[in-house]
Amino acid sequence: MRLARYDSMFLRLFVAMAAIMLVVHLLGMTVIESLFPRPGMERVLRDGPGGPPPPEAWHGGPRPDSAPGRPAERGAPGEQGAATHRPPPRWPWPPHLGMVIQVAAMVAAAWVGARLLARPVQQLASGAGRLAQDVHAPPLDETGGPAEARAAAQALNLMQQRIRTQLAQQSRFLAAVSHDLRTPLTRMSLRIERIDAGEVRYRLRQDLAEMNGLIDATLYYLRDRDEASGPRQRVDVLALLQAVVDDAADTGHEVALSGQAQPLLAWPSELRRAVVNLVENARRYGGAASIVLTDSPARVLIDICDDGPGIPEDQLARVMEPFYRLESSRSRATGGVGMGLSIAADIAARHGGELILSNRAEGGLRARLSLPRLPLA
Repeated sequence: MRLARYDSMFLRLFVAMAAIMLVVHLLGMTVIESLFPRPGMERVLRDGPGGPPPPEAWHGGPRPDSAPGRPAERGAPGEQGAATHRPPPRWPWPPHLGMVIQVAAMVAAAWVGARLLARPVQQLASGAGRLAQDVHAPPLDETGGPAEARAAAQALNLMQQRIRTQLAQQSRFLAAVSHDLRTPLTRMSLRIERIDAGEVRYRLRQDLAEMNGLIDATLYYLRDRDEASGPRQRVDVLALLQAVVDDAADTGHEVALSGQAQPLLAWPSELRRAVVNLVENARRYGGAASIVLTDSPARVLIDICDDGPGIPEDQLARVMEPFYRLESSRSRATGGVGMGLSIAADIAARHGGELILSNRAEGGLRARLSLPRLPLA
């Protein structure tokens, strides 16, 4: 599994091309040297790379200094088999400078070739990753790369356009329905005032207030999503959190803030909405809220903590579902419509991050916004 992170198309192409070029080069040198030896190579093959054999090696043939007509002396009969001189085997080590230059040239050519072949696929994968994090990301380039890469880019751009169209249609439909509900709710509110029974009128007012809260939350959420259709902006996270803390202080609620962070590419209105929802949940159900900001080269962590009873472990995932509320703590009497956590989780997901809920060891709940860093423009 550790080696899987290095298993890329570029590395595979580079290794394959380098191996093929090296094998072909070695085979070509072997065949050419055997069929067309260089001048002087016959002597090397006959006498070896060190020159002619020493005199004591000449047992079965004439010595170099013997006369042309003089017969050669014979050695001992048992030495005739070992007397024949054979050149020592030729090893490719240590390599010559020319061989080193050739191998280096082949490796460089394989590197460039693999990079050129893998670049369109790498760009396509990078664009698909941006699309997965942000459906409103700029479309992929459809003019560069081979035909297969251009076709894949066109398919991804078409899919992105259809997703954006469907999301826009859903947003317009929900916004229209939520807006049209205002009229009958207003009529119901006027008619409730004519009811003489005080307890019935009180309960009907509560129901209308809850319905109005659902509509307000839906409209606010859809409006923020429409505003997030543009590019991300450079956001000073610490200043944004400080503004949330100041707004809470204006309403008489104390919220602690600690930590530092460098600017982050995000949608400021959406990020503020997510933090406000989490702070309101912590204040409403935990009594108090504190924000801890942690920065790293890969991501920014925003922890909103409270001192409340926490959430049962088997309910941590369900409370982020829309309109879901815990019976023991999230009741109608406390306010809220059950969309605060789901909205914050959706905003974190559209930033490419996630919302993580966990119970603190010292008591209370920790809601962590984990937001990945993108290169600043």
